[in-house]
Amino acid sequence: MSSKPRKTLWQRWRGAWRRWSLWTLLVALVVAMLVTVVWLAGRYEASQVQSRLERDTADAVSDVRVALTRNLQSLQALHAEDPGVLAWEVNASELLRGHRELVRLEWRDTGMRLRSQVQTPYRPVYWDRGTRESAHSDASLACANARRLSGPAYSSSYFQPHGDGLGSEMMELCLPITSGGRNTGFLVATYALNAMLEDLVGHGLTRSQEASFTEADGTRLAVLGAARRGSRMFTATHLLDLPGATLVLRMDTWHSAPSLFPNVLTALVTAMSIALVTVMVVLVRDNRRRLRAERDLGDALAFRKAMEDSLVTGLRARDLEGRITYVNPAFCDMVGFAPQELLGLSASAPYWPPERVEEYQQRQAIRFAGYMPPREGFESEFMRKDGTRFPVLIIEAPLINAQGLHTGWMSAFLDMSEQRRIEELSRASQERLQATARLATVGEMASLLSHELNQPLAAISSYATGSMNLLEAPVGAGDAAPPPPENLQDVRMAMQAIARQAERAGKVIKSVHDFVRRRDQAREAVSAQQLLDAIMPLVSLQARKIGVRVHTAVEADLPPALCDRTMVEQVLLNLARNAMQAMDVPGVSKRVLEIRARRAASNAHQAWIEFAVADLGAGIEPEVAERLFTPFFTTRAEGMGLGLSLCRTVIEQHGGFLGFAPNEPRGTVFTFTLPVHQPPASSSSTAS
Repeated sequence: MSSKPRKTLWQRWRGAWRRWSLWTLLVALVVAMLVTVVWLAGRYEASQVQSRLERDTADAVSDVRVALTRNLQSLQALHAEDPGVLAWEVNASELLRGHRELVRLEWRDTGMRLRSQVQTPYRPVYWDRGTRESAHSDASLACANARRLSGPAYSSSYFQPHGDGLGSEMMELCLPITSGGRNTGFLVATYALNAMLEDLVGHGLTRSQEASFTEADGTRLAVLGAARRGSRMFTATHLLDLPGATLVLRMDTWHSAPSLFPNVLTALVTAMSIALVTVMVVLVRDNRRRLRAERDLGDALAFRKAMEDSLVTGLRARDLEGRITYVNPAFCDMVGFAPQELLGLSASAPYWPPERVEEYQQRQAIRFAGYMPPREGFESEFMRKDGTRFPVLIIEAPLINAQGLHTGWMSAFLDMSEQRRIEELSRASQERLQATARLATVGEMASLLSHELNQPLAAISSYATGSMNLLEAPVGAGDAAPPPPENLQDVRMAMQAIARQAERAGKVIKSVHDFVRRRDQAREAVSAQQLLDAIMPLVSLQARKIGVRVHTAVEADLPPALCDRTMVEQVLLNLARNAMQAMDVPGVSKRVLEIRARRAASNAHQAWIEFAVADLGAGIEPEVAERLFTPFFTTRAEGMGLGLSLCRTVIEQHGGFLGFAPNEPRGTVFTFTLPVHQPPASSSSTAS
């Protein structure tokens, strides 16, 4: 008793845990979604800043490359017309004043000796002549590279001190000078990297970012701009690939950390997410209620469907106009029409006999008018789809909906064909049983009378003959001479004996009459062993005469049968005698008679006991088996053909079945069933 509450508590705890775990998972998913949305918004904003910075870096590199190309064209124009030294210096000075990124221009011959030079007027720079003209100077290396490339070449950056004690990073450009396809010298231009950032990079970029030239390892060479400091720095780099040298342009910017709602879009998405969660909670609650209602409705419909499908009673529903709105499978099987052929019909039904349509319509109108009391059954006749007629019992009642309104009529139909057939079969069987019983009774009475009355009648005949002899006159006496007195005494005794024998004959007739009346005794509970014990003396007597061994077997704990004891004993005795006679033929060496009793297949309403009588005879021929239970049919010359017919009638009157089948390895087995006696229910069980 304690395990069931614990199991119920465990089921409740498991259901609650599953429900709360699902809700917890749902809340966690929503929170994760919101956090992810905010994080993605921040990442999107950062990616936008990074993308904008990379675009600015690429634009700055493009501007520097375009400016350097334009400067290269201007430097090439200095030697376009083979100017003199003075003219070259004038043009070079003019070029330096227009390009602040150039701090020095040198004109050198093919041996790298300085012919002329011009410096920028904007910043003082100290130049060491020996270092500049060294073969290992950056200018010399750039010119050597330019000679090899037959075009302009840049040197790597180097630090150059200024006259004010400061310094800056410089870079040399060496441009070969050609005349008539022959190299006549070199033009060396010195770039200041800081000036390149100031003049060649857009001023709009350097106001919001910090631009710098760096080496490949990240060492800064020149820096321009001072961005506002923030909590997060964004960096973009781009290569400035020049002939003979490579610079890296790096741009840095600082951005403040994204707030909880970086922009309006994120705030809108968050608000929509919260609204979605609220709606989802409401929908989940409503969905749970709807699912519970659907589950209850589905269970009710499934229960109703299973109940209707299991019914053998036909059901039909009609609305107030008489249209058929529902039929169950039993009704369709009853009339032979599909539901699609019946639904919606109102004027007449296809299962009405044509000659009775008008009568049925009038009766339907009376029903709809309310003149017939509800739930009153009446018999009618229907017609199946194949045209056969069958009787039905109809019970109709008002159809009330959930609001208490009368919406139509519900009808129940019972097919009475089987009941009528059973009644007819019962009546015919009763008539045959009565006729057979009368014939059997007549035969038994004749047999008993012939056997029992033989002795009294023989005694009466003897006493009567003796009396006649005693009443005759003695020899030699006249006809009128009276018999001697002693003879009269003997006659008196003979008359008394005749009276006693006559009384005995009357008793015999009365006993035969009582025997006949015993056939009508009420049924009683009799065990299978009692039935076998009653017939075994007669069976054993006949078995000993023909050499048959009799085996009986009764299943343990077998309940008693409800039967007419005398009639069932006669059935068992008749089947046993037939079985022994089937083995009393030449060629049957093994003669064994088996009589068994056991439980048979039962149902919820009635239990059965099966009796079996098996022999090892020659069996039954097929043509004989077809007529075996026909009255007056027999295969024996001395038989009357009533035994098996009477036995079958007796068993059918008990509600059982009598049949036969081949026995293994040979012979025949006859089986019949009797109902189990069921004691009446007690008063307490009846009340419950």
